[in-house]
Amino acid sequence: MKIKPIPMKPITFILTIFTFLLSLPILFLVIWLLYIGHCDCEDLLHLPKLQAGIVVGLIFLFFVSNVVVFYLRSRLPIPGLLIVMLLLIVLLTVGLGLAGAYKMDSTPGSPLWIKTRVINKNRWGAIKSCLYKTRICDDLAAGSFAYNYHDFRSSKQSPIEGGCCKPPTSCEMVYVNGTYWKKGDANSKINNDSGCDCDCDLWENDETILCYNCRTCKQGFTKTLQRKWSKLGVFLVVLTLFLIVAHLSLFFISLYERYEEE
Repeated sequence: MKIKPIPMKPITFILTIFTFLLSLPILFLVIWLLYIGHCDCEDLLHLPKLQAGIVVGLIFLFFVSNVVVFYLRSRLPIPGLLIVMLLLIVLLTVGLGLAGAYKMDSTPGSPLWIKTRVINKNRWGAIKSCLYKTRICDDLAAGSFAYNYHDFRSSKQSPIEGGCCKPPTSCEMVYVNGTYWKKGDANSKINNDSGCDCDCDLWENDETILCYNCRTCKQGFTKTLQRKWSKLGVFLVVLTLFLIVAHLSLFFISLYERYEEE
């Protein structure tokens, strides 16, 4: 009894549509990066240039992926696969770097790269001036006048607000409003015992100073950038892995179809 060959056209059609649908998140990511994907003051680290490069790469990937799926797959499957795989591997490498897979500070946008540049004394002066100009601490102060200490502690604050606009909790200062705190006599002892790196002594109620010179402010700014770029890296890794699997599956099914036709 002759075994009937498995019909591949329905599988090919499903994989083709699936691969096309996988490419659509690329467009949503491009729109996000172009219009709402900027963090305050990250231009001082030249990150917008990296962001622009990723946008160009994603647009090119969307175009190449769909050309391979709908045109080259049936005519030139091997060159088409090589082209799209090269681009996917490049973006996968970039994504792994942004996600912190490489333990080196030479990868732009990686967590370690961001940290080493933020803590640089020559660069931090420009960053803290930029953060002050965003008036983020003024907004925190304006929204805190109706709060008591416990309400303020339980309110949601960004890492920059928590690190730059108020003293560290370990300093145990007396709350007046979000950006005005009274120092206690025990601050120096608390500072030395808790290893705050003098953040308690660096705090000033002057709106131009606050905790912009504190270690916690650098950590808050670093965390904000790392969170954004790490999420972007994870998204790139997941997306490129799915597309690699989809394109390889389509390639082998196309070869199988040709073999059956012959």
